Amino acid sequence: MKLIIQIPCFNEADTLAITLKDLPREVPGFDTVEWLIIDDGSTDETIKVAQNNGIDHVVRHTRNQGLARGFMTGLESCLKLGADVIVNTDADNQYNANDIPALTIPILEHSAEIVVGTRPIETIEHFSLVKKQLQRLGSWVVRVASKTDIPDAPSGFRAISRSAAQRLMVFSDYTYTLETIIQAGQKNMAITSVPIRVNEDLRPSRLLKSIPSYIKRSVVTIVRIFIIYRPFCFFGTIGALLTSAGFIIGLRFLWYYLQGDGDGHIQSLILAGLLLGIGFQTFLIAFVADLLAANRKLLEDIRFRTRNQE
Repeated sequence: MKLIIQIPCFNEADTLAITLKDLPREVPGFDTVEWLIIDDGSTDETIKVAQNNGIDHVVRHTRNQGLARGFMTGLESCLKLGADVIVNTDADNQYNANDIPALTIPILEHSAEIVVGTRPIETIEHFSLVKKQLQRLGSWVVRVASKTDIPDAPSGFRAISRSAAQRLMVFSDYTYTLETIIQAGQKNMAITSVPIRVNEDLRPSRLLKSIPSYIKRSVVTIVRIFIIYRPFCFFGTIGALLTSAGFIIGLRFLWYYLQGDGDGHIQSLILAGLLLGIGFQTFLIAFVADLLAANRKLLEDIRFRTRNQE
């Protein structure tokens, strides 16, 4: 059994050595433990630091492509290198490496295909109140969309089995954390979580450049997740709201019309007609989007079977 610990990196020369120093070379249940970094277009000495601290494999992007792309590049590389289990962690040493065995146990016991480390969010001092609230919101949305029960969906500290890694495909350029959990739920993968510890903050989060930016990108990511993975629910809900509003306004006009006062409420009739028309079109979009989602699932299954054959 081979375990590969992957670390997406972008200009992490200042913290990478600390992270690598804590990584294990032996984990119960595995014959081999290897380390891999994904250099996402770094312009500092990230590669040199990695090589000086015993890294086994380096994968490079010629330019920065974002955390999600780095994560997927890492999975592809780990699969090619024959990994049976892949552990993803951050280069800023946020997660306690001593908890890696706890992450891999459910996979070794065949009780889960993906294991997500749950941080003690409420006790992390360097997390602002806004960030804590956004963590809760993001986790709740993921639980609803994926029908899973992962309390800390944005956590990047996770273990992934080989079969699960072969089936994952991230569309977002911003982050992979929420989308991969929803995919696991949609594909009926066994996913669970285990409590983990965190280390002291070494640098500010790269994803949290500013509170407004973080909120904006988080909301966009959440909405996009719903559109991709629950399209009929998303567009169907909008269509139902528009149709209901048009129907109620139409009934209001009908009431005034029967009272002989319809001439003064023509605007209501026009608005009702517009809302009913838009609502009907939105329902059509919901059906088309659902068909596209079904086609995407078929393509993902073909991709998975092709990988197995290779």
